[in-house]
Amino acid sequence: MKATLPVHTFSLVACDPDTGDLGIAVASKFLAVGFVVPWAKAGVGALATQSYANPSFGPTGLALMEAGAGPEDILAVFARNDPDLAKRQFGFVLASGESLSYTGQECHAWAGSCWGPNYAAQGNLLTGPEVLEALEQTFLTRVDLAFPERLLEALFQADRAGGDRRGRQSAALLVVGAGKGYGGMERWIDLRVDDHADPVAELRRLLGIHRLLFGAGEPGRPLQSDEIAWIQALLRRQGLYAGEANGVWDEATEKAFETLIGMENLEERYRGGPLLDEVALKYLQEKFA
Repeated sequence: MKATLPVHTFSLVACDPDTGDLGIAVASKFLAVGFVVPWAKAGVGALATQSYANPSFGPTGLALMEAGAGPEDILAVFARNDPDLAKRQFGFVLASGESLSYTGQECHAWAGSCWGPNYAAQGNLLTGPEVLEALEQTFLTRVDLAFPERLLEALFQADRAGGDRRGRQSAALLVVGAGKGYGGMERWIDLRVDDHADPVAELRRLLGIHRLLFGAGEPGRPLQSDEIAWIQALLRRQGLYAGEANGVWDEATEKAFETLIGMENLEERYRGGPLLDEVALKYLQEKFA
């Protein structure tokens, strides 16, 4: 097998038993770690391949899961086909919640793995075991958070516990769920920070934007007349509306507002008429104050 560059990193692979969503959160002192490490398929499983990463483990592992292979079967196939298994580190979770994490004996210290129902956590070239402990314990205890935020919070706490002992550079969050992504895709959240001084914090910011633009949001509430007047005045300033800011919703107001919504990529949150959810309204008020 062709030699590979080391991807020293820490990652969490997990399944949400309530929704069936699968995801991976990963960070590293490595350019564009999200390009190499995370692999997932809705209804099948998720996998992270790192250390001297073998990228073929991603598609091969998912194919084996889809064919009905269990964790030990998958490990056996990897071991049989990869003479450099001692350099590899990987973790995976099946849609059933079964999991496994493997750390080869030639991975650079500190390196280790832990896993349990619905999760697998792993890391190499870390500042110490406290990184993996933070990754695991945060995921297990922060059940109050939605699944993507829970993955990211675990990654953040592991990063703040020490993370990659070489420093920070990139991070990624991949979450899949049947029909949950844009246009019905299974790839629901696919965010990457390729080169940044504080990539996990930046990833948090990007997830917030993703939630704003693609979150279903609460049902829109009727806009009050003063809010409609404010929107009309905004539309006039943007050159989208020539009518009066009189607080009365009409066809011209709606047509102009639809244009503004499109300019701000908020189409997923607007369903027409003088109705808007609080998150979208607050965003517009803060941006165009």
